[in-house]
Amino acid sequence: MSQTPREATPAQQSRRAARELAVQGLYQWQMTGKSITAVESEFRAQIADEDLEDHENWHKVMGIADLALFHELLHNVAADREAIDKTIAPLLDRRLEDLDRIELAILRLGAYELKYRLEVPYRAVINEGIELAKAFGATDGHKYVNGILDKLASRLRSAEVAARRR
Repeated sequence: MSQTPREATPAQQSRRAARELAVQGLYQWQMTGKSITAVESEFRAQIADEDLEDHENWHKVMGIADLALFHELLHNVAADREAIDKTIAPLLDRRLEDLDRIELAILRLGAYELKYRLEVPYRAVINEGIELAKAFGATDGHKYVNGILDKLASRLRSAEVAARRR
């Protein structure tokens, strides 16, 4: 018998939407060099922009997103970028600069959550990274993200990973 996937709770949907926005914000920050505060302000301003091409979808995502989590992720990943990058770099098969920018944003977000948001199970962090990569990344980018976050979880949360594998 195959199991059907559980439907996400409203709280899970809210956190997922916050992560989606955070990845998009981190991508914009990486690509434009704008301050993270400016990026967040632009995102929040787009809620009211009726002329935005994808206004309805944008309004829906912003409407359900946990905006406090969005703010935390966006600002803290940016603030801790150097340490996060040093954590990720040894696990990569290429230079950090050679990574796809969206995959880099997803890896930074996942690394931050694995390192600092210990209340979030490591499997949830990895799964969210995979789903974000499927939604925004290159065709097989989710496989790469999965591999890196799995290795990172083994390093940062070895006890949790070991307990899960027993």
